[in-house]
Amino acid sequence: YFTVQSHTNTVWMFMRGFVKDGLGTAVQNIEGTLNAYPLAKADSPPAAEFTSMSELAGYNTIPPNDFSFYEMLDDVIQSEPADIVSSDRLGIFASIGIAKGQNFAPDERMREILADAVAIGNAYARANTVFPRDPRQRVYDDRSEWVMGYAGKDTSFGADAAAAFDAQLWFHYNAIVVTPAMAVTRPGIGSDYGIIGLARGATTLDGSKTYKLTIPADPPAKDFWAVTLYDTQTRSQIQTDQPFPTLGSATDGLAANDDGSVDIFFAPAAPDGQEGNWLQTIPGKSWFAILRMYGPEEAWIEQTWRPGEIELVE
Repeated sequence: YFTVQSHTNTVWMFMRGFVKDGLGTAVQNIEGTLNAYPLAKADSPPAAEFTSMSELAGYNTIPPNDFSFYEMLDDVIQSEPADIVSSDRLGIFASIGIAKGQNFAPDERMREILADAVAIGNAYARANTVFPRDPRQRVYDDRSEWVMGYAGKDTSFGADAAAAFDAQLWFHYNAIVVTPAMAVTRPGIGSDYGIIGLARGATTLDGSKTYKLTIPADPPAKDFWAVTLYDTQTRSQIQTDQPFPTLGSATDGLAANDDGSVDIFFAPAAPDGQEGNWLQTIPGKSWFAILRMYGPEEAWIEQTWRPGEIELVE
């Protein structure tokens, strides 16, 4: 993640470096080619300033989970064009008093109702993240713990004419913006993700315990694969002593077993001898992991190669 800052304006951008050739190369590809500035300065663009967010603790991009959420929504509706979202969404906002050109001033009774609503909505969204209700979100028939970002690979959330609200909620609550390339089913093209937030047997993951995930030999990713750890509350990478909570084919020192498989451990402290294969968790905080396959090959798409399940070690 990077900010691109000029001398007079700050523009926030979401960037993802392609780390097939290493992190340094990915960073240079961005820093060496990207700039953002007002068109008025096109003849003499200011130099961009880049800040890596990986080691900045406490940075928060999550909307509030209390009544102030509605005040933030009202600010957006007032400041953006009238057609920022569909008319049905605008109608829903208007039903609770948020409409362009109008003052948002709910009485005390309505404020209490809205405060309860945002709390309940967040609880439902978090539960839907870990164990989504849409059955099309399951990656495998025989292991319910693994889910996909797009239910049924439908990036429009309505391929069957009826809007898939739970599927839409899952994706926007966790990843915000839609990227169709994340649901490609052509071998060697784009990327695909497996998301897992439960241990074998659909049991809740506990940040104080030790777990293991086995990646079988020869992961079918043309470019690279990676397992990254996330915080269920922020849906961002978990903030621990590890600035990069991820392990994969681009990780130096990742040890393989005799059969070529790789065991990845999740625990507050590294198990003995597993320091290079360890991702740190936090006691008292739940977590989930994403297995990214860049350039997924036929064995991944056809499911003849499958990752293991997260297993409790202790």
